[in-house]
Amino acid sequence: MFRSVKWIFNVNLSEESFRSINSWARRKSTHANPFGVVDSDNVGGKGDKSQRTQGLPKKLPIAGVKQVLVVASGKGGVGKSTTAVNLALAIAANQPTKEVGLLDADIYGPSIPTMMNLTGHGEPALNKQNLMIPLLNYGIKCMSMGFLVDEKTPVVWRGLMVMSAIQRLLRQVVWGPLDYLVVDMPPGTGDTQLSLSQNIPIDGVVIVSTPQDIALLDARRGAEMFRKVNAPVLGLIQNMSVYVCPNCGHTEHVFGNDGAQKVATEMGLDILGDVPLHMSIRETSDSGKPVVVSQPDSIQGTSLQGNSEKTYRKVTRLSWGLSKENRQLTQCYQIAIDSDCRPSVTRRPAVTVDSVTR
Repeated sequence: MFRSVKWIFNVNLSEESFRSINSWARRKSTHANPFGVVDSDNVGGKGDKSQRTQGLPKKLPIAGVKQVLVVASGKGGVGKSTTAVNLALAIAANQPTKEVGLLDADIYGPSIPTMMNLTGHGEPALNKQNLMIPLLNYGIKCMSMGFLVDEKTPVVWRGLMVMSAIQRLLRQVVWGPLDYLVVDMPPGTGDTQLSLSQNIPIDGVVIVSTPQDIALLDARRGAEMFRKVNAPVLGLIQNMSVYVCPNCGHTEHVFGNDGAQKVATEMGLDILGDVPLHMSIRETSDSGKPVVVSQPDSIQGTSLQGNSEKTYRKVTRLSWGLSKENRQLTQCYQIAIDSDCRPSVTRRPAVTVDSVTR
C-alpha cells in the first residue's frame, strides 16, 4: 500500500513521512483511515482487528431536514441539474404545505445559481452561530458552491478539499426546517457521491439518463454504486426521450427508443417518467425561469410535475421503512436546533418567476 500511494502521488517519501501524511489526512477526512495504513505494532494483534472494523463514519441526519432526495447520473450532459431543479419546484407546487430545499453538490461545475436565478446575489449571510443562511427563490432554499466563488473562477481542488466542502454545505448551513432536501449531484461515482452517501441517510435516489446506450451504461453504474452503499434507488427518469417538431408535430426518437425501460427492467427499477426534448426547457433553465414555474401547463411542464409526483409517492412509502432508531435520531436533531439558528421564514408565497428574495 505504501509503495502504491507513493507512485500515485509521484513523490519520494520515507515510510515515516508517509505515516505523518496519513495522520494529517485522518484529521481532515471523515474516514477513520483514508490511506489504509496499519500501525506496525498492531499487525496481527488486537489492534489490527479494531482497525479493520472501525471502517466508515456513522451516518447522521442533517439538522432540520426530514428527508433527502438525491438526483444523480453516471454521465454529464443528460439534464440532471435541470431535472433536480424542476423536481424540487414541482414537489413544492404539488405539496404546498411542505418546505423544500435544493443543494448543489457539484463543486466543480455548479449550475443552481443560474437555473434558480440567483446569480449575482452575493454570498449567503451568516447567522449568530456563524452558519450560512440559504438563498431563497421560488420558495426554495438554495445553497451552492457557486454562491461562494466568482462565476468565472474555476475550482481546482483535490478530493479531500471537495469532501470538506461537501461537509460544510451539509452541516454548516441553516437548512431547517425542511421536509425535503433535493441534492443535485455531480456526474460519476467519485468522492462527492461516496462522501455524501457515507455521512448522511439518503431516503431516495433518482437516476437521470437519456435513452442513448452510452449514457445508459453510466446510468447503470451510478445506480449500482448507490445500491452498494445501501441508498434506495427510486427509479429512472428518461430525459430527452422524444423530439416533437413544433411545426408539424412529427415525433423523432433522436437518442433511441425506450432504452431506459430495458435497463430498468434488468435492474428491477421503475421508470419515474419521460421528459421530451424541447427547446423551452433549455431556454427557461438558462434564463433562471424553470419550466415548472414559467410554463406549468405545457407538455414538458406537466411531464416534470408527473415525475415529481411519482418520486414523492415512492419516497413517502419508503419512509415508513425507516428504523425506529433512525426516526428517533432525526427527531433529536430537530429538537436540538436552536430557534435562534433559524432565519425568519414566512410561509411560502405564490410561486412566480419574478419572486427573488434572500
